[in-house]
Amino acid sequence: MQFVDYVKIYVKAGDGGRGCVSFRREKFVPKGGPNGGDGGRGGHVIIRASKELNTLLDQRYRKEYVADRGEHGKGSNKHGKNAEDKIILVPVGTVIKDAESGEVIADLDSDNTELMAAKAGRGGLGNSNFATATRQAPKFAQPGEEGEEKWLVLELKLLADVGLIGLPNAGKSTLISVISSAKPKIADYPFTTLVPNLGVVKFREHRSFVVADIPGLIEGAHMGAGLGFQFLRHVERTSMLLHLVEVSDLSPSDPVEDFEKINNELVLYSPELANKPMVVVGTKLDLAFDKTRLGKLQSHCRERGLDFFGISAVAGEGIDALMMYLVQKIEGMRT
Repeated sequence: MQFVDYVKIYVKAGDGGRGCVSFRREKFVPKGGPNGGDGGRGGHVIIRASKELNTLLDQRYRKEYVADRGEHGKGSNKHGKNAEDKIILVPVGTVIKDAESGEVIADLDSDNTELMAAKAGRGGLGNSNFATATRQAPKFAQPGEEGEEKWLVLELKLLADVGLIGLPNAGKSTLISVISSAKPKIADYPFTTLVPNLGVVKFREHRSFVVADIPGLIEGAHMGAGLGFQFLRHVERTSMLLHLVEVSDLSPSDPVEDFEKINNELVLYSPELANKPMVVVGTKLDLAFDKTRLGKLQSHCRERGLDFFGISAVAGEGIDALMMYLVQKIEGMRT
């Protein structure tokens, strides 16, 4: 399935139905008065979060959502029928913004939460509402009110307990495939992962937690380089960050420099990200025959007061210790 996390849509609520101009006409009733009914309300446009969805793909291909107008009033004081509301289903975690001002209107962060995105117009009053002692035969009625219309931006931010970050080929996809049932594409070239992957982790008797694999960030990601700018918004939702850095002998770069590159991108994108709890993981330990790179990164993390783990997702080395650490941290945050 194609992953879509940003769309712009147009919403238009239904107009209200017109009030009716009508007079009572019955045999043997010589002085029938006004009996025009009211128009019905138009349909609201409602955006509702659903846990059954995980992408804004439907809104990518359908940009306009227009609700029906209310039924017009009728004679014999018959009111027009209200129009049905137009429901737009979106994934949980969708942020709704005004397209012009950029103001956040709503954050649908739980299942079945909803927003009335566009309010429908009320139906007009029929002429029976305007009869008075001095105006017994009003020959006018109200038109229905117009429904609201606006352009909205829908922005999906994945809800996860742990966000996996790191340069391309740091081992994020391999780790999430080992600790959860997620099956991301894995290869030995950069940007194998083109969309965020979510995995549910169940470790022993502990409660499960959700891990998000954020596609490869690179230097300059906050300005749009690589794939990072497109998916950095998903990091904002996570409770903590798992920063993966390759320490194998095959990597040509310095692990401390790799670590600081990504940290710098997070700070430049949003200073708040720098305050998120972070643990650093040295990956591909099975290929780190020379422990110099591992030791250098470990010392750097110690100086910065960051917890550090060395793992090999392929060989299973260090995985249990890391999982125990994560469940304890997450359960502590939840309580």
